[in-house]
Amino acid sequence: MSTTPTVTPGDAWSQMQQGNARFVEHRPEHPHQDADRRAELSGGQQPIAALFGCADSRLAAEIIFDVGLGDLFVVRNAGQVVGDTDLGSLEYAVAVLGIPLIVVLGHDSCGAVAAAISSIDANSEPQTFYLQRVIDMIVPSVKRAHRELPDKGASGDPLDAREVGRLHIEASVGALLERSILISEAVAGGRLAVVGANYDLANGTVEAHTVVGRL
Repeated sequence: MSTTPTVTPGDAWSQMQQGNARFVEHRPEHPHQDADRRAELSGGQQPIAALFGCADSRLAAEIIFDVGLGDLFVVRNAGQVVGDTDLGSLEYAVAVLGIPLIVVLGHDSCGAVAAAISSIDANSEPQTFYLQRVIDMIVPSVKRAHRELPDKGASGDPLDAREVGRLHIEASVGALLERSILISEAVAGGRLAVVGANYDLANGTVEAHTVVGRL
């Protein structure tokens, strides 16, 4: 049975944006990180949002959004590719925890995206079985980029990796909605919004470029 969200999708996104701004401006508050908060959460949780992001070590969700214990329900893997366990975890966040927002967060200089770009070269190095499965889930965005993006070949790489990453974030958002009836119905009912965003490693900013639902 789901709980009633204490914040709207727009409220949740606004709180995350404000936290990211504090992080970028070097004035973090480090909220909800003390013993009182730990004790408060011992009986349950009600996070304001779920974050589905890349597992890259530079993408520490609670730090870049300046939040603390119990604030975000975080699901991460290399390249934020949508698998069964990720969908199950996010459905739990929506159905049981009542979260009003899912943020799909990618980033520039993503190793998984770079590997997917390289993989379509006939001379690319073979990968391990499980790593190749991750790469294969990003390759459709690489192929879409070949169709839609101009040649950037000055550096020997015909594709703009950041643009491929953006297309892959869009694809991840689409996969959540296409594969999960629960998530798509929550969006259609106005109880949930999904935001696709990119994290800039150099300056720390999170920029949204795909929004499904009402914020």
